[in-house]
Amino acid sequence: MVAVYGRRRVGKTYLVDEAFKGLITFRHAGLSPVEVEKGASASPLKAQLKHFYNSLLLHGMKKDECPDNWLDAFLLLEMFLESRNTAKKQIVFLDELPWMDTHKSGFITAFEGFWNTWGCHRDNLIVIICGSATSWITDNLINNHGGLYNRLTFEMKLSPFSLRECEQYFEAEGIKLSRYDITQAYMITGGIPYYLSYFKKGKSLPQNIDELFFTKNAKLKNEFERLFFSIFNRPEIMISVVKFLSTRNAGYTRSEIASGVGCSLGGTFSQALNALIESDFIVKYVPFGYSKRMEHYKLVDPFCMFYIKFVENKTKLNESFWQHNQVAQSVVSWRGFAFESVCFNHINRIKQALEIGGVSATYSAWSKREDDTEGTQVDLIIERKDNVVNMCEIKFYGNDFSVSKDYHKTLINRQELLSKELSPKVNIHNTLITTYGLKDNEYSSDFDSVITLDDLFAE
Repeated sequence: MVAVYGRRRVGKTYLVDEAFKGLITFRHAGLSPVEVEKGASASPLKAQLKHFYNSLLLHGMKKDECPDNWLDAFLLLEMFLESRNTAKKQIVFLDELPWMDTHKSGFITAFEGFWNTWGCHRDNLIVIICGSATSWITDNLINNHGGLYNRLTFEMKLSPFSLRECEQYFEAEGIKLSRYDITQAYMITGGIPYYLSYFKKGKSLPQNIDELFFTKNAKLKNEFERLFFSIFNRPEIMISVVKFLSTRNAGYTRSEIASGVGCSLGGTFSQALNALIESDFIVKYVPFGYSKRMEHYKLVDPFCMFYIKFVENKTKLNESFWQHNQVAQSVVSWRGFAFESVCFNHINRIKQALEIGGVSATYSAWSKREDDTEGTQVDLIIERKDNVVNMCEIKFYGNDFSVSKDYHKTLINRQELLSKELSPKVNIHNTLITTYGLKDNEYSSDFDSVITLDDLFAE
């Protein structure tokens, strides 16, 4: 039994189809709860069972009575596979499995019975389970403490493309974009293959983004809500949390989020946060200099951040919005924050560029406010176990970054404030992470190391 899971649109079904092309004995995909609720004349359970029965018929099962519970449905599957039994491997692909587990359906109990009584004793059977509801897969299969405990043979969590993989995809499709533009494409799509598949050859990045989000029939105009309603049982809570987290780049504490979205600090709220973490929409971290009791939750999904800022609630249609606003202050500001998320998502490439890949390290943002000052903020702190802290400045620029006299003073002030938080044995290394590089001038020596897009795109 193999579980393939990950964020919706990341390419799970495509991977299974490509790996087992022409070899799948039986495949079935659960019905989307969004579509079931829209229409249906039958209950969600009956709709799912009817659909499962129809899949069996399409694969050649002789007509029988449509099951009215999952125990009987899996019995039909067992009988069908028995009738096809050969020495060859039998591959059963159950796609979007979490969708089949409707309220009070008894699905997990029936699936447990199917596997423990029959499936696990078959030498020639492979059951592939796929799902976008990552928290469901984690709770019911990976961390199951009941009859499915330790039953998974393999698990594979698919992640979005990295910057380098986005570049390889565009090259394979004959789409010519610079690394500067591919990085912006990542800031918008989060490296999700399904979104990248809509990019068209011969069009610029702004033209492609307008077609994806801002034209009359834009492909991804309604994707945000679909994303949450297709994954979570309580999508409204999830959406509220994500929208609230989008208002502060550094994130909020658990109690601040609960207050901001009007939820009580109970089990339902905790489950919502954990589900968002499991699905890679948010992360939980402790900001540098804070105690473990001050854990923060931060939105890290680039698609959500872009959608909330530029697409949601747009009442006036401008089909060339992205082409017309390349130098608008809102877009320039967004690029800065979005590039920070790119760096957080490519922390291993940063460590590799610093030649500390084997050094244990923690990373987070840091802010400090003195009594009568405006305070200071560092985009990324990498706290290493070799008595070095990298104080990283992250700058998304269209050309080489230049350190001015005022910025030189800011760096000195930040370093002085940070040194007060550290042991005397710890050294601070100023690190610049930017697009193209650092312009040589009288202040360029302020940085001990410079990391560019070429480093973030490294294999």
